Amino acid sequence: MKRLLVLAAAATAMFAAHAQAPAFPGSKPISLVVPFAAGGPTDRVARDLAEAMRKAMGGSANFVVENVNGAGGTIGAAKVARAAPDGHTLLVHHIGMAAATGLYRKLPYKVPEDFEFLGMINEVPMTIIGKPQLPANNYRDFENYIRANSGKLNIAHAGLGSASHLCGLMWQAAINAKDAMTTIPFGGTAPAMNALVGGQVDMMCDQTTNTTGQIEAGRVKAFAVTTAKPLSSNKLLKDYPTLQEMGLKGFDLTVWHGIYAPKGTPPAVLTQLNTALKAALKDADFIKKQEGLGAVVITDNRVDPAAHRAFVVGQIAKLKPVIEAAGKFAD
Repeated sequence: MKRLLVLAAAATAMFAAHAQAPAFPGSKPISLVVPFAAGGPTDRVARDLAEAMRKAMGGSANFVVENVNGAGGTIGAAKVARAAPDGHTLLVHHIGMAAATGLYRKLPYKVPEDFEFLGMINEVPMTIIGKPQLPANNYRDFENYIRANSGKLNIAHAGLGSASHLCGLMWQAAINAKDAMTTIPFGGTAPAMNALVGGQVDMMCDQTTNTTGQIEAGRVKAFAVTTAKPLSSNKLLKDYPTLQEMGLKGFDLTVWHGIYAPKGTPPAVLTQLNTALKAALKDADFIKKQEGLGAVVITDNRVDPAAHRAFVVGQIAKLKPVIEAAGKFAD
Protein backbone atom coordinates (compact mmCIF):
# COMPACT_ATOMS: atom_id res chain seq x y z
CA MET A 1 0.00 0.00 0.00
CA LYS A 2 2.81 2.40 0.94
CA ARG A 3 4.54 1.64 -2.39
CA LEU A 4 1.35 2.38 -4.29
CA LEU A 5 0.89 5.64 -2.42
CA VAL A 6 4.48 6.68 -3.17
CA LEU A 7 4.05 5.88 -6.88
CA ALA A 8 0.75 7.74 -6.99
CA ALA A 9 2.29 10.78 -5.30
CA ALA A 10 5.22 10.76 -7.74
CA ALA A 11 2.88 10.49 -10.71
CA THR A 12 0.76 13.34 -9.37
CA ALA A 13 3.86 15.51 -8.89
CA MET A 14 5.07 14.75 -12.40
CA PHE A 15 1.65 15.58 -13.87
CA ALA A 16 1.50 18.82 -11.90
CA ALA A 17 4.99 19.82 -13.01
CA HIS A 18 4.08 19.10 -16.62
CA ALA A 19 0.82 21.02 -16.32
CA GLN A 20 2.63 24.02 -14.85
CA ALA A 21 5.39 24.04 -17.51
CA PRO A 22 5.28 27.40 -19.27
CA ALA A 23 3.85 27.40 -22.77
CA PHE A 24 6.17 28.35 -25.60
CA PRO A 25 7.85 30.77 -25.75
CA GLY A 26 7.60 31.55 -22.05
CA SER A 27 10.03 34.10 -20.63
CA LYS A 28 13.05 32.79 -22.53
CA PRO A 29 14.00 34.98 -25.52
CA ILE A 30 13.88 33.65 -29.07
CA SER A 31 17.23 34.17 -30.75
CA LEU A 32 17.26 34.85 -34.49
CA VAL A 33 20.77 33.88 -35.58
CA VAL A 34 22.03 35.88 -38.56
CA PRO A 35 25.12 34.21 -40.04
CA PHE A 36 26.50 37.55 -41.28
CA ALA A 37 27.73 40.81 -39.82
CA ALA A 38 25.40 43.41 -38.31
CA GLY A 39 24.14 46.09 -40.65
CA GLY A 40 24.00 43.95 -43.78
CA PRO A 41 20.84 43.07 -45.77
CA THR A 42 20.17 39.78 -43.94
CA ASP A 43 20.65 41.47 -40.58
CA ARG A 44 18.11 44.15 -41.52
CA VAL A 45 15.61 41.54 -42.67
CA ALA A 46 16.01 39.62 -39.40
CA ARG A 47 15.54 42.72 -37.24
CA ASP A 48 12.43 43.76 -39.16
CA LEU A 49 11.09 40.21 -38.89
CA ALA A 50 11.82 40.00 -35.16
CA GLU A 51 9.63 43.02 -34.49
CA ALA A 52 6.83 41.82 -36.77
CA MET A 53 6.81 38.33 -35.24
CA ARG A 54 6.88 39.81 -31.74
CA LYS A 55 3.73 41.75 -32.56
CA ALA A 56 2.17 38.68 -34.17
CA MET A 57 2.71 36.71 -30.97
CA GLY A 58 0.84 39.34 -28.97
CA GLY A 59 3.98 41.05 -27.71
CA SER A 60 4.66 38.17 -25.31
CA ALA A 61 7.71 36.88 -27.14
CA ASN A 62 11.09 38.50 -26.66
CA PHE A 63 13.12 38.28 -29.88
CA VAL A 64 16.83 39.05 -30.08
CA VAL A 65 19.06 39.08 -33.15
CA GLU A 66 22.42 37.36 -32.78
CA ASN A 67 25.09 37.91 -35.43
CA VAL A 68 27.33 34.86 -35.83
CA ASN A 69 29.53 35.85 -38.75
CA GLY A 70 32.11 33.85 -40.66
CA ALA A 71 32.84 31.19 -43.29
CA GLY A 72 30.19 32.37 -45.71
CA GLY A 73 27.36 31.95 -43.21
CA THR A 74 28.20 28.37 -42.30
CA ILE A 75 29.32 29.10 -38.72
CA GLY A 76 25.97 30.62 -37.80
CA ALA A 77 24.04 27.87 -39.59
CA ALA A 78 26.07 25.21 -37.77
CA LYS A 79 25.29 26.85 -34.43
CA VAL A 80 21.56 26.59 -35.07
CA ALA A 81 21.85 23.01 -36.33
CA ARG A 82 23.49 22.08 -33.00
CA ALA A 83 21.16 24.15 -30.81
CA ALA A 84 18.54 22.69 -28.48
CA PRO A 85 15.42 21.96 -30.57
CA ASP A 86 13.06 23.97 -28.39
CA GLY A 87 12.17 26.86 -30.73
CA HIS A 88 14.34 29.40 -28.95
CA THR A 89 17.21 29.38 -31.48
CA LEU A 90 16.28 30.05 -35.11
CA LEU A 91 18.23 30.82 -38.26
CA VAL A 92 17.53 33.57 -40.80
CA HIS A 93 19.53 32.80 -43.94
CA HIS A 94 19.54 33.71 -47.62
CA ILE A 95 20.37 31.87 -50.85
CA GLY A 96 23.65 30.85 -49.21
CA MET A 97 21.70 28.16 -47.36
CA ALA A 98 21.49 26.28 -50.66
CA ALA A 99 24.76 27.47 -52.21
CA ALA A 100 26.89 26.28 -49.27
CA THR A 101 26.24 22.65 -50.21
CA GLY A 102 28.29 23.21 -53.36
CA LEU A 103 30.78 25.79 -52.14
CA TYR A 104 31.84 23.79 -49.05
CA ARG A 105 32.81 20.18 -49.57
CA LYS A 106 32.92 19.53 -45.81
CA LEU A 107 29.96 21.24 -44.16
CA PRO A 108 29.47 20.69 -40.40
CA TYR A 109 25.74 20.14 -41.05
CA LYS A 110 23.47 18.76 -43.74
CA VAL A 111 20.87 20.70 -45.68
CA PRO A 112 18.02 19.94 -45.49
CA GLU A 113 18.38 17.04 -43.02
CA ASP A 114 19.53 19.05 -39.98
CA PHE A 115 16.87 21.78 -40.06
CA GLU A 116 13.15 22.29 -39.75
CA PHE A 117 11.80 24.67 -42.40
CA LEU A 118 9.51 27.38 -41.09
CA GLY A 119 8.81 29.33 -44.30
CA MET A 120 10.32 31.85 -46.66
CA ILE A 121 10.40 35.57 -45.92
CA ASN A 122 11.25 37.59 -49.02
CA GLU A 123 13.17 37.62 -52.27
CA VAL A 124 15.08 40.24 -54.24
CA PRO A 125 15.25 40.25 -58.05
CA MET A 126 18.60 40.46 -59.84
CA THR A 127 19.72 42.32 -62.95
CA ILE A 128 22.28 41.76 -65.69
CA ILE A 129 24.25 44.99 -65.99
CA GLY A 130 27.25 46.25 -67.93
CA LYS A 131 29.68 49.14 -67.94
CA PRO A 132 28.35 52.34 -69.58
CA GLN A 133 30.88 52.15 -72.42
CA LEU A 134 29.47 48.90 -73.84
CA PRO A 135 28.15 49.36 -77.40
CA ALA A 136 25.12 47.09 -76.83
CA ASN A 137 21.84 48.72 -75.79
CA ASN A 138 19.60 45.66 -75.42
CA TYR A 139 20.05 42.11 -74.17
CA ARG A 140 20.16 40.42 -77.58
CA ASP A 141 22.92 42.74 -78.78
CA PHE A 142 24.67 42.32 -75.43
CA GLU A 143 24.78 38.52 -75.74
CA ASN A 144 25.96 38.79 -79.35
CA TYR A 145 28.69 41.18 -78.22
CA ILE A 146 29.88 38.64 -75.64
CA ARG A 147 30.11 35.90 -78.25
CA ALA A 148 31.90 38.16 -80.72
CA ASN A 149 34.45 39.10 -78.07
CA SER A 150 34.89 35.74 -76.38
CA GLY A 151 37.99 35.64 -74.22
CA LYS A 152 38.40 39.42 -74.18
CA LEU A 153 35.79 40.33 -71.56
CA ASN A 154 35.46 40.03 -67.79
CA ILE A 155 32.69 39.73 -65.23
CA ALA A 156 32.85 41.04 -61.66
CA HIS A 157 31.41 39.66 -58.45
CA ALA A 158 31.55 40.59 -54.78
CA GLY A 159 33.30 37.44 -53.62
CA LEU A 160 33.00 33.65 -53.62
CA GLY A 161 29.46 32.63 -52.71
CA SER A 162 28.03 36.15 -53.00
CA ALA A 163 24.76 36.74 -54.84
CA SER A 164 26.64 38.34 -57.72
CA HIS A 165 28.99 35.34 -57.91
CA LEU A 166 26.14 32.81 -57.99
CA CYS A 167 24.15 34.80 -60.52
CA GLY A 168 27.18 35.21 -62.76
CA LEU A 169 27.88 31.47 -62.66
CA MET A 170 24.28 30.56 -63.46
CA TRP A 171 24.05 33.06 -66.30
CA GLN A 172 27.37 32.09 -67.89
CA ALA A 173 26.35 28.43 -67.78
CA ALA A 174 22.94 29.23 -69.28
CA ILE A 175 24.43 31.02 -72.30
CA ASN A 176 27.29 28.51 -72.65
CA ALA A 177 29.83 31.25 -72.04
CA LYS A 178 31.76 29.80 -69.12
CA ASP A 179 35.09 30.44 -70.82
CA ALA A 180 34.10 33.61 -72.69
CA MET A 181 34.76 35.89 -69.73
CA THR A 182 37.42 36.21 -67.06
CA THR A 183 35.84 36.21 -63.59
CA ILE A 184 37.17 38.92 -61.28
CA PRO A 185 36.28 38.66 -57.57
CA PHE A 186 36.25 41.72 -55.35
CA GLY A 187 36.13 42.04 -51.59
CA GLY A 188 32.53 43.19 -51.49
CA THR A 189 29.77 44.67 -53.61
CA ALA A 190 30.96 48.29 -53.39
CA PRO A 191 34.41 47.75 -54.95
CA ALA A 192 32.94 45.48 -57.63
CA MET A 193 30.32 48.07 -58.53
CA ASN A 194 32.88 50.87 -58.50
CA ALA A 195 35.03 48.93 -60.96
CA LEU A 196 32.03 48.42 -63.23
CA VAL A 197 30.98 52.06 -63.11
CA GLY A 198 34.57 53.08 -63.79
CA GLY A 199 34.80 50.76 -66.78
CA GLN A 200 37.55 48.53 -65.35
CA VAL A 201 35.26 45.49 -65.71
CA ASP A 202 32.67 44.76 -68.38
CA MET A 203 29.65 43.26 -66.66
CA MET A 204 28.06 42.00 -63.48
CA CYS A 205 24.88 40.34 -62.22
CA ASP A 206 23.61 41.54 -58.85
CA GLN A 207 20.49 42.13 -56.79
CA THR A 208 18.33 45.20 -57.38
CA THR A 209 19.16 46.40 -53.87
CA ASN A 210 22.63 47.19 -55.23
CA THR A 211 21.91 47.95 -58.89
CA THR A 212 18.76 50.08 -59.01
CA GLY A 213 20.44 53.34 -57.97
CA GLN A 214 23.25 52.83 -60.48
CA ILE A 215 20.81 52.06 -63.30
CA GLU A 216 18.61 55.04 -62.48
CA ALA A 217 21.62 57.37 -62.44
CA GLY A 218 22.82 56.04 -65.80
CA ARG A 219 26.14 54.87 -64.35
CA VAL A 220 25.62 51.33 -65.69
CA LYS A 221 23.61 49.76 -68.50
CA ALA A 222 20.88 47.27 -67.61
CA PHE A 223 19.97 44.47 -70.03
CA ALA A 224 17.65 41.98 -68.31
CA VAL A 225 16.17 40.76 -65.04
CA THR A 226 16.61 37.26 -63.65
CA THR A 227 13.07 36.64 -62.40
CA ALA A 228 10.65 34.24 -64.09
CA LYS A 229 8.17 37.06 -64.72
CA PRO A 230 8.77 40.69 -65.75
CA LEU A 231 8.99 43.20 -62.89
CA SER A 232 5.81 44.94 -64.05
CA SER A 233 5.28 46.76 -60.75
CA ASN A 234 8.79 48.25 -60.75
CA LYS A 235 8.74 51.61 -62.53
CA LEU A 236 12.44 51.46 -63.37
CA LEU A 237 12.74 47.82 -64.42
CA LYS A 238 9.29 46.98 -65.80
CA ASP A 239 10.39 47.25 -69.45
CA TYR A 240 13.48 45.06 -69.16
CA PRO A 241 13.02 41.48 -70.42
CA THR A 242 13.45 38.39 -68.31
CA LEU A 243 16.21 35.98 -69.27
CA GLN A 244 13.51 33.40 -69.93
CA GLU A 245 11.99 35.74 -72.50
CA MET A 246 15.44 35.98 -74.07
CA GLY A 247 15.58 32.22 -74.57
CA LEU A 248 17.17 31.00 -71.33
CA LYS A 249 14.46 28.49 -70.52
CA GLY A 250 13.80 27.98 -66.83
CA PHE A 251 16.14 30.76 -65.67
CA ASP A 252 14.75 32.13 -62.42
CA LEU A 253 17.15 33.36 -59.76
CA THR A 254 16.54 35.68 -56.83
CA VAL A 255 18.21 36.43 -53.52
CA TRP A 256 15.79 34.95 -51.00
CA HIS A 257 15.54 34.64 -47.22
CA GLY A 258 14.02 31.88 -45.13
CA ILE A 259 13.75 30.98 -41.46
CA TYR A 260 14.77 27.65 -39.91
CA ALA A 261 14.77 25.77 -36.61
CA PRO A 262 16.95 22.86 -35.43
CA LYS A 263 15.81 19.40 -36.48
CA GLY A 264 13.53 17.82 -33.88
CA THR A 265 11.80 20.99 -32.73
CA PRO A 266 8.33 19.95 -31.46
CA PRO A 267 5.54 20.18 -34.07
CA ALA A 268 3.42 22.39 -31.82
CA VAL A 269 6.25 24.91 -31.53
CA LEU A 270 6.87 24.82 -35.29
CA THR A 271 3.20 25.49 -35.93
CA GLN A 272 3.20 28.43 -33.53
CA LEU A 273 6.27 29.93 -35.16
CA ASN A 274 4.92 29.43 -38.67
CA THR A 275 1.63 31.07 -37.69
CA ALA A 276 3.54 34.07 -36.33
CA LEU A 277 5.66 34.21 -39.49
CA LYS A 278 2.61 34.27 -41.75
CA ALA A 279 1.09 37.07 -39.71
CA ALA A 280 4.38 39.00 -39.79
CA LEU A 281 4.53 38.77 -43.57
CA LYS A 282 1.16 40.52 -43.76
CA ASP A 283 2.21 43.30 -41.37
CA ALA A 284 2.04 46.65 -43.20
CA ASP A 285 5.14 48.06 -41.48
CA PHE A 286 7.15 44.96 -42.30
CA ILE A 287 6.07 45.03 -45.96
CA LYS A 288 7.00 48.71 -46.23
CA LYS A 289 10.43 48.09 -44.74
CA GLN A 290 11.09 45.22 -47.14
CA GLU A 291 10.05 47.33 -50.10
CA GLY A 292 12.58 49.88 -48.89
CA LEU A 293 15.24 47.16 -49.24
CA GLY A 294 14.09 46.37 -52.77
CA ALA A 295 12.65 43.06 -51.57
CA VAL A 296 9.31 41.41 -52.30
CA VAL A 297 7.57 39.73 -49.36
CA ILE A 298 6.64 36.10 -50.08
CA THR A 299 2.89 35.54 -50.45
CA ASP A 300 2.77 32.17 -52.24
CA ASN A 301 2.80 28.68 -50.72
CA ARG A 302 6.51 28.92 -49.86
CA VAL A 303 5.41 30.44 -46.56
CA ASP A 304 4.45 26.85 -45.67
CA PRO A 305 7.20 24.57 -44.33
CA ALA A 306 6.79 21.79 -46.92
CA ALA A 307 6.90 24.18 -49.89
CA HIS A 308 9.83 26.09 -48.35
CA ARG A 309 11.76 22.85 -47.97
CA ALA A 310 10.96 21.77 -51.54
CA PHE A 311 12.10 25.15 -52.85
CA VAL A 312 15.47 24.96 -51.06
CA VAL A 313 16.02 21.39 -52.26
CA GLY A 314 15.33 22.63 -55.79
CA GLN A 315 17.78 25.51 -55.36
CA ILE A 316 20.47 23.07 -54.21
CA ALA A 317 19.85 20.95 -57.30
CA LYS A 318 20.14 24.05 -59.48
CA LEU A 319 23.21 25.67 -57.88
CA LYS A 320 25.41 22.77 -56.79
CA PRO A 321 26.26 21.37 -60.27
CA VAL A 322 27.13 24.84 -61.60
CA ILE A 323 29.35 25.60 -58.59
CA GLU A 324 31.11 22.24 -58.84
CA ALA A 325 31.61 22.67 -62.59
CA ALA A 326 33.35 26.01 -61.92
CA GLY A 327 35.79 24.14 -59.67
CA LYS A 328 36.25 26.92 -57.12
CA PHE A 329 35.37 26.09 -53.54
CA ALA A 330 35.31 28.01 -50.26
CA ASP A 331 37.00 25.34 -48.13
